[in-house]
Amino acid sequence: MLLLEQAGEYVLLMQRALSKPDKWAVFRNQLMNEFTNLGIDSIGIVAIISVFMGAVVSIQTAYNIDSPLIPLTMVGFTARQSVILEFSPTIISLILAGKVGSRIASEIGSMKISQQIDALQVLGVNPANFLIFPKIIASVLINPVLIIFSIFMSLAGGYLIAQLTDLYTPQDYVTGLRYSFSAFTVFYAIIKTVVFAFIISSVSGYHGYKVKGGALQVGQASTNAVVHSSIGIILFNLILTQLLLT
Repeated sequence: MLLLEQAGEYVLLMQRALSKPDKWAVFRNQLMNEFTNLGIDSIGIVAIISVFMGAVVSIQTAYNIDSPLIPLTMVGFTARQSVILEFSPTIISLILAGKVGSRIASEIGSMKISQQIDALQVLGVNPANFLIFPKIIASVLINPVLIIFSIFMSLAGGYLIAQLTDLYTPQDYVTGLRYSFSAFTVFYAIIKTVVFAFIISSVSGYHGYKVKGGALQVGQASTNAVVHSSIGIILFNLILTQLLLT
């Protein structure tokens, strides 16, 4: 019953949050701020994780090629497919659920317990729309950019291993990257990323908006936001993979 109650509250909150903004000028300013807070500030961690992720995938693939009948170009091919189809859109989204999701929940939760949200209601402002809608739009627009950047950095990490070791040559790696490439795989990754971005921002916004109590409850809301966003990402990863790749 508690799950159904929370699901109903979430749907009702999203109906309020996704309504038309009262003042577009204010919305644009909020949106620009959220691009920085939720996107640009995450570039560093995305780059570091992606480089090492691509390097590890390439090393493991090369290590497991123990047959002379399998060309080393398969390292680049396997790394490309793994990174584009799964690692960048899913793993990076899970990382963003921890970094961005906790930030959204704690920010809105702090405003709730300090009665700033009540003040907005007194002023005739729709708090859900004012606080959550710009975060959702910013996440949906900026997260695909971060994932494309992650894919590039991951494949660069694999190329770096080719330069630093003798597991495979850079030429073999680049040939594998180019082999039988399908643009649909990138389209598939972007679709997943957009859905994951909506889950992260909306679920985190919900948990922050529903905080009752004090600072301890804000921390609990941040934890719940990360956990529930991660579960949603994993669940919809399965659903979207089944729908788009089968």
